[in-house]
Amino acid sequence: MRFEILTIFPGFFDGIFEYGIVRRARANGLVSVGVHDLRAFAHDAHRTVDDRPFGGGEGMVLKPEPLAEALASLGVGPRAANQPAEIVQSGTRVVLLSAQGRPLTQAIVRELATADRVVLICGRYEGVDERINEIYCDMELSIGDYVLSGGELAAAVVVDATMRIVPGVLGNAASHEFESFGLRDEDIFTASNEIPRSQHGAGGLLDYPHYTRPVEFGGLRTPDVLLSGDHGQIRKWRRQQQLQKTLRNRPDLLERAQLTDEERRLLESIRGSAG
Repeated sequence: MRFEILTIFPGFFDGIFEYGIVRRARANGLVSVGVHDLRAFAHDAHRTVDDRPFGGGEGMVLKPEPLAEALASLGVGPRAANQPAEIVQSGTRVVLLSAQGRPLTQAIVRELATADRVVLICGRYEGVDERINEIYCDMELSIGDYVLSGGELAAAVVVDATMRIVPGVLGNAASHEFESFGLRDEDIFTASNEIPRSQHGAGGLLDYPHYTRPVEFGGLRTPDVLLSGDHGQIRKWRRQQQLQKTLRNRPDLLERAQLTDEERRLLESIRGSAG
């Protein structure tokens, strides 16, 4: 899988992809990242890439011409007239990173991971000329309800989150399915259809707590159920912990989580205990 990043600060990415899983994925040829200096596509003496906004207002806006030329250098042209943004042309997905975009979710990450190439446009200043978004981009993404100085941090987040799903990147190919916002239990049962493979999917909820050796640390003991070897009880405990942690940290996720009747009763019990 290939990532192309358009930015006015290419030096920002020096070293950021040289650690951990991203480094190994690049070294093994599973993922590649190209960083392109937007100023290389500005042809005036000052390599100007921004200008004042029409209609007045604070700040500056990234000009469309350098961005269009940079995209053309990557073989990315305008979408055909009336072509839905959802259609991926030649396996390439063009993403504008901005505070006005759709929230980045694991579902969107999985969608991006199906592309052969993802082109990430890093917004700066007050943003990017909207015509670039309308003509070239397949989606506009935000990594949170806050404003960053630019899209570079967001681009690094998108690369990291997406490449984890590329086959072969993680040592255990199923690891990403069992994390927060992963697949539901019914999607990941073993062939025996009795218990999931070592863990159970997050099902749109936060992940459950994890423990490892030693059994006791800092005066706290690993929950006995995890030491019992009873997979049925472990599964129930983990699901309860998922509900409890999601209720505490991200109650908004519960509004769209797919819960069984038993899980809903358990959730109400947890709410009652918390109240």
